[in-house]
Amino acid sequence: MNPSQTASRFSPERALELGRQTLSIEAAAVDALKNRINDDFAKAVELILASKGRLIVSGMGKSGHIARKIAATMASTGTPAYFVHPGEASHGDLGMITREDVLLALSNSGESEELLRIVPLVKRSGARLISMTGVPTSTLAREADIHLDAGVAQEACPHNLAPTASTTAALALGDALAVALLDARGFSPEDFARSHPGGSLGRRLLTHVRDVMRAGEQVPSVGPETGITDAIIAMSRGGLGLVVITDTAGKALGIFTDGDLRRAFEKRLDLQQGNIASVMHPAPRSISPDRLAVEAVEMMERLHINALLVVDTDGCLVGALNMHDLFTAKVI
Repeated sequence: MNPSQTASRFSPERALELGRQTLSIEAAAVDALKNRINDDFAKAVELILASKGRLIVSGMGKSGHIARKIAATMASTGTPAYFVHPGEASHGDLGMITREDVLLALSNSGESEELLRIVPLVKRSGARLISMTGVPTSTLAREADIHLDAGVAQEACPHNLAPTASTTAALALGDALAVALLDARGFSPEDFARSHPGGSLGRRLLTHVRDVMRAGEQVPSVGPETGITDAIIAMSRGGLGLVVITDTAGKALGIFTDGDLRRAFEKRLDLQQGNIASVMHPAPRSISPDRLAVEAVEMMERLHINALLVVDTDGCLVGALNMHDLFTAKVI
């Protein structure tokens, strides 16, 4: 439809009607959730509180956007949490989830293929699963340890298609969880101040990459002619989940990660043959040590990666950092 046709269809009265209708539908969807704050909700709060790990929140599409916000709210109110993209989890990021963690998986239909693909592996690792869906009989709801019903009677979209009321309901239910958790943890106004402007958030915004990166022997590096097996041994010793390939001047030429190793096994590559340069990722993602740590977080989340190399203006390796380093430094 061209702009002139769109303009000819516009009606101020219709726009006002739909705007008010949208707010009424979404308000009703959130209000209906009150009747579902039951034992399952309390059990979900208790499970997260008892966890010795972190709350990992995941979802695809619009549910993924809501999941990111829930993770951010949790992290800023006393519950250690972060977002994991379910598609990336199938290609290496699943290693970020440990048996001590709790996975909160969002899917309105409860049939998201990307989430269902990782559920058996998550449960096999020993992690617990809380699902938030709009269909209590869905596969994701059935497989979860605890299910939270975020179903809505209808979407606000006139065609009942675009996620509108359903995403609003999921977001509100996530906020309800966060508030219940912060109260149970005894999260005080002082704690809030320390993690927001005027407190430690201000300090976090002044934290640079050089302040949190690993350097020296903590960052394993090998030359491009190093055998693949020897490079893997170096990567294991480093404990960073990666090995950097550098030239004689120290310039970063490439990177090889735990995820690359898993994919190599899946492809049945012969790791006894060839050098690391043949399987490395060339031109790896990197950041300057003088950049803010929060910029590193933004880059890793945007690119769906778990680690960044730190290089100087000549491209020479000076360090590396991953999400765990940023968590430890309380940048996230």
